[in-house]
Amino acid sequence: MPGQGPNLTPLIGIAYAIIFIFIGVFLWRTGRFSRTVKFVLLLATVLMGFLFFSPMIPHNFQNLILGVGTGAGAGFALVGAAVGMTVFVLLTFLFGRHFCGYLCPIGAVQELAYEVPTPKIRLPWKGALTVIRGLVFLLIIGAGLGLSLSILGFFGIAEFFRLTFSIGFIIFLVLIAISLVVYRPFCRIICPVAVIFQLAATPARWKIRRTGACIACRSCEKACPTNEAGQGDGKGECYLCRRCIAACPVEGALRYRGRGEEGTEVQG
Repeated sequence: MPGQGPNLTPLIGIAYAIIFIFIGVFLWRTGRFSRTVKFVLLLATVLMGFLFFSPMIPHNFQNLILGVGTGAGAGFALVGAAVGMTVFVLLTFLFGRHFCGYLCPIGAVQELAYEVPTPKIRLPWKGALTVIRGLVFLLIIGAGLGLSLSILGFFGIAEFFRLTFSIGFIIFLVLIAISLVVYRPFCRIICPVAVIFQLAATPARWKIRRTGACIACRSCEKACPTNEAGQGDGKGECYLCRRCIAACPVEGALRYRGRGEEGTEVQG
């Protein structure tokens, strides 16, 4: 009897993410990405997480590291994870962090939690958070390659989206509870892939930029939960959440535009 074929379910999630990255770019470029669109995408992505447990790029990255560490890197799933990672990094370099913002179930569930009207704590240590996440990145790689240990496995990502009760499930619920008051704690402190996406998004071709209509009121800076709305900020930690645009008192002062496009004033 032939053996069981490769699991193609993750390809559904990858295809979903790629398609909606391009749809999202189109909506941003044409000024049609509204708050309603935002919530529809977030809810659809969370549903994808529960239905397919995909696309879970952080989880796939951990599996890729474990596979390399055990010499099983030629497996279909690991090759797919590597290809998927490469594609999403390239798309982030071109268009910014659409995937992190709306198409990763882990990020989407945190974004929805942060939308709950509770008191918020804004972490001012942007540089320190980047350094901490970088150290966690090295820890995940070192543990995976040297000890075949899954650090992300302790955070219950798989258990949460597969509705399997465990200690990890509880830990992820705690992270979601923290997300009610702190913006995306998993993405900004723990996620190893976010390190790579931040590096790719900083020089992104398309991002939110100030135009000549900006009156320098700094409303966008006060609204940004990651402290990335300043004129000199590179937008590597911009999740395209639209809070800066919603807070801006001048129509058209902030627009999603390409570098050097007419009518824009490049930030960062």
